[in-house]
Amino acid sequence: MSILAAGADTIAGYDDLVLYIEAGQKPKTDWKIGTEHEKFPFRTKDRSPIPYEGPDGIRAMLEGLTRFGWQPVLEGDKIIGLSCPDSLANVSLEPGGQFELSGAPLDHLHQTCSEVHDHLAQVKEVGGELDICFLGTGFTPDWTREMIPVMPKGRYGIMTEYMKKVGSYGLDMMYRSCTVQVNLDWSTESDMVKKFRVALALQPIATALFANSPFTEGKPNGFRSFRSQIWTDTDTARTGMLPFVFEDGFSYERYVDYALDVPMYFVYRDGIYHDVTGKSFRDFMAGKLEGFEGEMPTIGDWSNHLTTIFPEVRIKQFMEMRGADSGPWNSICALPAIWVGLLYDGGVLDAAWDMVKKWTPDVREELRWEVPKTALATRVDRIKVLDIAREMVDMSRAGLKARGATDGMGADETIFLSTLDDILETGKTRADEQLEAYHGRWNSSIEPIYDEYAF
Repeated sequence: MSILAAGADTIAGYDDLVLYIEAGQKPKTDWKIGTEHEKFPFRTKDRSPIPYEGPDGIRAMLEGLTRFGWQPVLEGDKIIGLSCPDSLANVSLEPGGQFELSGAPLDHLHQTCSEVHDHLAQVKEVGGELDICFLGTGFTPDWTREMIPVMPKGRYGIMTEYMKKVGSYGLDMMYRSCTVQVNLDWSTESDMVKKFRVALALQPIATALFANSPFTEGKPNGFRSFRSQIWTDTDTARTGMLPFVFEDGFSYERYVDYALDVPMYFVYRDGIYHDVTGKSFRDFMAGKLEGFEGEMPTIGDWSNHLTTIFPEVRIKQFMEMRGADSGPWNSICALPAIWVGLLYDGGVLDAAWDMVKKWTPDVREELRWEVPKTALATRVDRIKVLDIAREMVDMSRAGLKARGATDGMGADETIFLSTLDDILETGKTRADEQLEAYHGRWNSSIEPIYDEYAF
């Protein structure tokens, strides 16, 4: 979860909520790429989770990274993240200590991968001094919930208790999962609508391509992407495929109406998280929020509330594609590549919409439910996910070629699709490869994953 947003201006009314999202509109010349990825820190000597405190814990890891110019972000006297004074990049902690890099808004994918490379080099240097390494998978392959430490962020205590009331997988989502996602821009409301629809429809296909979480507590769990499966029963009030996005008249206002009805988690005031779980932002807007009667929310409250909504695609002042498992370095770069190619070229975006616009709500929902189990082997109605994935990557390649963004050696952004080409050629995801290894050369042990999938 990102670092808490600031913004003290009081909201005057409903229109301010809409205008906040509408302010994300940018001309195409100003479109950026923001990539976020999470990874599990583990103790190199015994593959155990890393506590927050101690001379070789998460706090020491964060403090060590300040040598590279990162500035500490504090909650009370605890360092809970890092910010970059020269960009909008930050490092934040997920509930179980998962390290998240939220990258700066960048112009092209070569910059994205340079950013990832630099970040991983930094954490490797500091981690090497602390006996900490990092694992790139979508779900911890062997840790139980009880093994995982809790990071000292006030919101996580509130969320932990609430998750127990609204779904069976919420704590697994918080403490045992990792994702990679990309944040992209739009130019107009109609452009947002088309991108949102294409991204939602194709999100299960991305989930299939990046499936990388087939183990739970040391054994195969029956899924290719268990990380994706846990979102099906985390909190249905704030997750899912948002069928209303495909209805006629979808707009900024319609998304605001949806967000207003998603129950709140907290209100942040003077360094304290106040538990308002299950309460309505509509009541907050009306000055009737229990415990905050007569007080109107600020734009910071609205921004923070939008970050607590977890559908497969969401919008704030940019659009987030959220459906992929975390993975090794080349997967981190491939995820933004596929979406930039699809969504940032008008002709490719139109072609992608033509491909998915006849899919019914039932088909989209069934894809969402079946892909976590069978990934690229999934078939729904007459749709073969492997075939759609191949079309999706081909379209993305065309979009990236049209962008013409090259590195210093003349290579364009299509080079970042190469890892997906390898997957599509064999039809085997990283999860399939791991399961084959588990039943073969790994001798029914997941221990080798810490060597083969570590950064």
